[in-house]
Amino acid sequence: MKPIDIELFIKKLTQSRKKSKAPVITFISERGATPFEILVSTVLSLRTKDEVTAEAAHRLFQVAKTPEDLVNLDEAILKKLIYPVGFYPTKAKRLLSISRILIEQYGGRVPDSLDELLTLPGVGRKTANLVMTEGFKVPAVCVDTHVHRISNRIGYVNTKTPEKTEFALREKLPRKYWIKYNELLVSFGQTVCRPVSPFCSTCTVADICPKIGVIRSR
Repeated sequence: MKPIDIELFIKKLTQSRKKSKAPVITFISERGATPFEILVSTVLSLRTKDEVTAEAAHRLFQVAKTPEDLVNLDEAILKKLIYPVGFYPTKAKRLLSISRILIEQYGGRVPDSLDELLTLPGVGRKTANLVMTEGFKVPAVCVDTHVHRISNRIGYVNTKTPEKTEFALREKLPRKYWIKYNELLVSFGQTVCRPVSPFCSTCTVADICPKIGVIRSR
């Protein structure tokens, strides 16, 4: 099988980008969000639909935009503000813990180091990398289920887990694409390259995609 031309793949997706909406964290970032707001929004977004995340983040940021604001909220009020994001009781506790740590250890700022971000409660590699790219505009490889699935579907990597996909992409993907790769593939995965029965008949990259693992398409 001929290796996919990743430059052409990204060029085609970029050209068709306007046809699909941006992922919620990119949308929030483009509105001038701070690294703290990106971090909070990313925590809220885990296992939650984009529209629910956007609404919850908007409600929360109307009353709390900094770690200091957030720790002054009663936990019950915080839960109401972020409801109905997935696992909202756990996320409320997590956001309070993160805010306290940022105040006590970082002077109220979000660290711009991947390793330091990973020490925060509930912050995994996906969240940390997304804060780096969207919060600090620093090249990082953020891999969620869409990036993992599509990178394997097009044959660019051959990995079993998102974490392994991240490290494979770090070795292979040109650094100039690190920031935009997640944004492109998330929106593409949400609208066209779906997990089951993707829309291959209208896909802008169908002519160069080997469709690995695709059993049924539309």
